[in-house]
Amino acid sequence: MSDDQRDQTPAEPAAEAQPQPAVSVGPEPEPIRFFGTTWVNHDGGYGARRVGAAAGALVLAVISAFLLRFSYEGLEIGNVGAFLSISVVVLFAIASSIAFVKTWESFSRRQPPSSDETALKGLKAIGFIGSLIAYFLRCFVEAPGEKLRRTEYERASAEFTRRRSSRTGNPAARRPKRKK
Repeated sequence: MSDDQRDQTPAEPAAEAQPQPAVSVGPEPEPIRFFGTTWVNHDGGYGARRVGAAAGALVLAVISAFLLRFSYEGLEIGNVGAFLSISVVVLFAIASSIAFVKTWESFSRRQPPSSDETALKGLKAIGFIGSLIAYFLRCFVEAPGEKLRRTEYERASAEFTRRRSSRTGNPAARRPKRKK
């Protein structure tokens, strides 16, 4: 194609071809893993997602318990001794209980980034069965973390409404106050 032919081709109307994205007004709800933003209005298969998340967490906890049992049986077959076998069981029991408590607490309040929560990540990884059980039990009440996010979302919405309602127009268009 020559330069003359390129110049004669009509330009595509870009503004007409592409729809404008919707402008969001106000705060957006924070999505929850496996639930997205269906927790806001309990729509979009929210109930089915809660049942599915609960069932998935329970199935994973049961499978994990069987894997830990097989690992324990491997220790028994290896004749490592009673002390090590008991120590492994106690370690997983303590780690699971700590992981359960910390996971349950995380559903109701946010941890500061510099808290001890980051130091407990390894312990929570070892006690993953406790985290799965906490997730399973919380799905009976609500989507895990829904109450926390709903409180934050409603607070942000109220704050946004309060800020928007106090405006009385364009401040640049106001007349300057007269000096006395």
